[in-house]
Amino acid sequence: MNRNLNRRDFMKVSATTGLSLFAAGRIDAAPFKTTLRKAMILTKVTEAALKPYKDAGFDGIQSSGAVTPEEAAENRKIAEKLGMQIHTVSGGWAEFNSDDPKKVEASLAKVEKALRAARAYGSDAILLVPCRVDKMPMPEPWEFEIEFDEKTSHVKRVAAGDNEKYSAYIKAQNRATDMTRDAVRKLIPLAKEMKVAIALENVWNNLWVTCALYKNFVASFQSQWVRSFYDVGNHVKYPGKPQDWIRALGPLIAKVHIKDFLLNPDGHGGKFVHPRDGSVDWPAVRQALDDVNHNGWLTIEDGGLPLEEFNRRLDLIIAGK
Repeated sequence: MNRNLNRRDFMKVSATTGLSLFAAGRIDAAPFKTTLRKAMILTKVTEAALKPYKDAGFDGIQSSGAVTPEEAAENRKIAEKLGMQIHTVSGGWAEFNSDDPKKVEASLAKVEKALRAARAYGSDAILLVPCRVDKMPMPEPWEFEIEFDEKTSHVKRVAAGDNEKYSAYIKAQNRATDMTRDAVRKLIPLAKEMKVAIALENVWNNLWVTCALYKNFVASFQSQWVRSFYDVGNHVKYPGKPQDWIRALGPLIAKVHIKDFLLNPDGHGGKFVHPRDGSVDWPAVRQALDDVNHNGWLTIEDGGLPLEEFNRRLDLIIAGK
């Protein structure tokens, strides 16, 4: 160092040099305080099927809950042999709002099976889509302005102006909320026994589509065994940015699905695309996960690219890039 360079000048030069190195990709961004692990979805677990995911750099997978505890235990051994983890399982789509009591009971039985499988896998959560409503007039995704009762999660209106044309949808949504709450409450004792959270996900099922309502509904169970399976891509077309949803949900988030959605130029509608090819602000999402102290798994729900490329893109997201 030039001995004639005073401290002020040295700090100025150092800062400029640091920025140049950062821009050139030679210095990493400041580390995040949270640790995120990488996963993809694999329904049928065999060593031959799982090894490519391990070789590509993934830490684990999401698998199927439609197996017996004995099958799940064997699959766990296969994963652990490769140094991987089956961190969550899919409980599938339920029909908790069905008019047919037999379908409701069948859905309960399916989720119970998934909870037992998850325990045997060594997983700590199951993904559950509790029901859906459709085939009736409802607002476009960008039109939603939901007003609801915080005590019941019942919707009063779903869009600005006259909501008469949406009356059937409002009625169906409130019925789905009540029936889902009744069903999930029946499942909480088993979830507690298995030590496996029921993580509710929105999969364009036309329910709980705004952050405030979704958070209110999940939180209404007042149970550590009922949380959110937050899918970044699923919420892009609805009001609010994914990073805002994450900050609002905070500790309610059990797991995170990674996919991307490219909005049309007018911001209305669009299509699913590979992670980092769409409208999601991934650095903002990563910062939000850090802000809410989310340590856990990011599971890519996508296909069509080499596993190595999916792994590379997930590395960039985890690095905040």
